[in-house]
Amino acid sequence: MSSRTRALVLGVSIPVIVFTVIGGYLGRAMAQGDETFRYLRVFEDVVSLVLTNYVEPVDVTQAMKGAMKGLADSLDPESAYLTPELVKSHEGNVSPGPAEVGIDVSLQSYLRVVAARDGSPAARAGRQPGDFIRAIDNRATRDMSSYEGARLLRGAAGSTVSLLVIRGNAADPHEVTLVRERLNAPTLTSRMADPTAGYIRVAEFTTDTASRLKQAFDALAKSGAVRYLIDLRGTSRGDLDDGVAAARLFVREGTLAVRQGRNDQRETMASQPGDGAITAPVALVVDAGTAGAAEVFAAALQDHDRADLVGQNTLGRAARQRLVKLPDASGLWLTYVRYLTPDNDPIHQAGLEVDVEVEQPEIEFGAAAPTPDVTLQKAIETLGARR
Repeated sequence: MSSRTRALVLGVSIPVIVFTVIGGYLGRAMAQGDETFRYLRVFEDVVSLVLTNYVEPVDVTQAMKGAMKGLADSLDPESAYLTPELVKSHEGNVSPGPAEVGIDVSLQSYLRVVAARDGSPAARAGRQPGDFIRAIDNRATRDMSSYEGARLLRGAAGSTVSLLVIRGNAADPHEVTLVRERLNAPTLTSRMADPTAGYIRVAEFTTDTASRLKQAFDALAKSGAVRYLIDLRGTSRGDLDDGVAAARLFVREGTLAVRQGRNDQRETMASQPGDGAITAPVALVVDAGTAGAAEVFAAALQDHDRADLVGQNTLGRAARQRLVKLPDASGLWLTYVRYLTPDNDPIHQAGLEVDVEVEQPEIEFGAAAPTPDVTLQKAIETLGARR
């Protein structure tokens, strides 16, 4: 290996070593001693072979960006490699704009729609969990990180964004143009589902969700409700700890959630005196768009047998990310802590299994949601059997 090649390899290996030490995912390999460094030697050999054997001169900078991106993408859908420009914007808290279309995305080859926020332009246009966004403003999203995709969907109020959307048949994409706007739809609404069942829709978890849930339960009880449905379908927004706070209303004693960090360090979040004020029967309506705080909330109620989950298995996104800067001013957006169920089962990349599964009808592109709502009807039936 020439001295120039060795210098290049050393230069690009340093970020990998930094990632290995800080990233949080190679701890097990580090514990095995030389195993991690065996892979680094292989990486060094690969770089050398590419530089000396590829048919054209290699742009080392671009090649290393691709290597770092592939390394981050292999961890989980939320981790990502950030260019120096993205790092600078993140550190400076520079937002692409105050408006959005209401879509949450995750990486799955292309950007996958996790959910469309209630009342948003995306929801009004019929975007569904599981839709794939093939391009944003003619920019291909294949292998684009969810971090970058989320930023591209934001912008100035009144500006437009063009999406190339795939549903079902990948050979038949549809172009959709949405107008960005500031979202102001309510995060929680309630009504009577039938003479004895109250219905509460939680569209997003916020710092006041717990108090508003209690108010909604009290108001519905005055209207005759003795059992309750909480609809979490497509609920993917909110801080994870806000989900824990809401669960306190329903769980009198025991563990509510567990935070798992590096080296399997675990922090238990337990109930406190005064928790468990709501004792009425509850059913939670969930689907593949139920994620984050909603999953943490649902896991607490499910594991303590306070509620049945009805619908479809949840997404599996319950973790926090933070920025790890690299020497060249780029960075890694890495998952550093995951939330577990009270029974210490993983939620992130696993999701929650429902107690009562309801097969979902296929909705053709551009068609309205079918009526009646079969999942909600099944939840009411399930709730009637719960004591």
